[in-house]
Amino acid sequence: MLQRLIQRPNCLLNVRNRHQFLTALLASLSLVNLMAISHGIGVGWLSPTLRKLQSQDSPVGFTLDVNEISWVGAMLGLGAVTGNILLGCLIGRLGSKLCLLFLAFPNTCFWLLVYFAESVEYLFVARLLAGISSGGMYIVHPIFLSEISSANIRGTLSSMLMLYMNMGVLLGYILATHLPYFLITWLVICCPIAYFLSVLLFVKESPMHLIRKGRVTEAYKSFRYYKNIKDDDHEMNNEFETMRIALTKGNQLKDGLTLRDFCTPAAVKAYGIGLVLIMTNQFSCLFPMINYMSDIFAQSGSAMDPNFCSIIIGAVQILGTYGTTLLCDICGRKLLLLVSTAGVTVSLTAFGFFTHYAGIYDLREWSWVPLVLMSLYIFLGNIGLIGCFFVCLVEIFPLKIRAKAASIAIVLTSCVVSLLLLIFPLCLAHWGISATMWSCAGITGGGFCFLLPFLKETKGKSMLDD
Repeated sequence: MLQRLIQRPNCLLNVRNRHQFLTALLASLSLVNLMAISHGIGVGWLSPTLRKLQSQDSPVGFTLDVNEISWVGAMLGLGAVTGNILLGCLIGRLGSKLCLLFLAFPNTCFWLLVYFAESVEYLFVARLLAGISSGGMYIVHPIFLSEISSANIRGTLSSMLMLYMNMGVLLGYILATHLPYFLITWLVICCPIAYFLSVLLFVKESPMHLIRKGRVTEAYKSFRYYKNIKDDDHEMNNEFETMRIALTKGNQLKDGLTLRDFCTPAAVKAYGIGLVLIMTNQFSCLFPMINYMSDIFAQSGSAMDPNFCSIIIGAVQILGTYGTTLLCDICGRKLLLLVSTAGVTVSLTAFGFFTHYAGIYDLREWSWVPLVLMSLYIFLGNIGLIGCFFVCLVEIFPLKIRAKAASIAIVLTSCVVSLLLLIFPLCLAHWGISATMWSCAGITGGGFCFLLPFLKETKGKSMLDD
């Protein structure tokens, strides 16, 4: 029975999938597990730390006001835009491996600046560098894994990025709550250093990039490695030849990318779906909530400790993204996204009503309700809107423009992230938490109504197909 299970085409331990899975795990121990965990710690660390930095007992010798807090948050998004553009331009020329190596440097500098911060400007620059690292990661990782993985396990491997980032968020909540400010930085800085060494030593360049560069012999070796081919395999040789022809056809016909390629009906339809995906993903405010989770619980009307609630939420996030890794290649992207958007809409609406009535009535005996509603919101959001987002964003575009269009879409995502991180604490301060929640719920509900008829399922789609 176990042998039959392993022989299934979508099993990660299938003989053809093992090296893809092991590389994703190495990417997990390097790119995802160490780099994304380091980034996740930086995101989760901020939430409890911001409350400390606003107090008179600030560990860095200066305090922050609400405007400075909003800019500390927004700098991550601005850095992500920079990282998206920079790595989006470099990945086609340098390849995935060199771009993966680059990500270690800004992340290391981020933690050094956090340690040596003498004014709020240090934190601005630190968050900017953290954004460059994360923005580059969101460009390089989906493209790299889409190029080395088979269609029947691509969703599972790609969703690992958010799983390990959420592990980092939980660690960030815990570390910032229980450890001194300065000790955390020296513990976490080991992650980008170990990441750099493991990518350098263990990760191979993708065969698609090598074919595009005319290095066909190296590409064939890379292809055999990721498919775990030990002997001559006629079927796999034909698959490689099909990939080689598809990727070199444009060069043979001297048919490079033109503006017309970006204006085809398939491309325009993909832009519309991609834009709605981005707006729904971002205006559900899942990422800003993670950054400001402690403040949200402090304002929710609950009598529970905000830092304890944040730690619970961090654990729920991991369950949500782990669910995505299990279900993405079984249930498909569309079903998970629809369940996620509907669940987020209902949870945010209910959370808004609780905080509204908590300001009118004494609901202290119902203090557990905000935690339950926020847990549902985070779990359901991570099942689809977070876990499947980058997978879908790469898969919906036609082959010829996929790399460029996905890069542009992720740049737009980072721009919206920057805007929301800037205005979210201001909305909480000026609108109140209830109106903010209802606004997010309304936009997410609109996304559900659009995606239901128009989003096409991409499960099992070949990366050589439009």
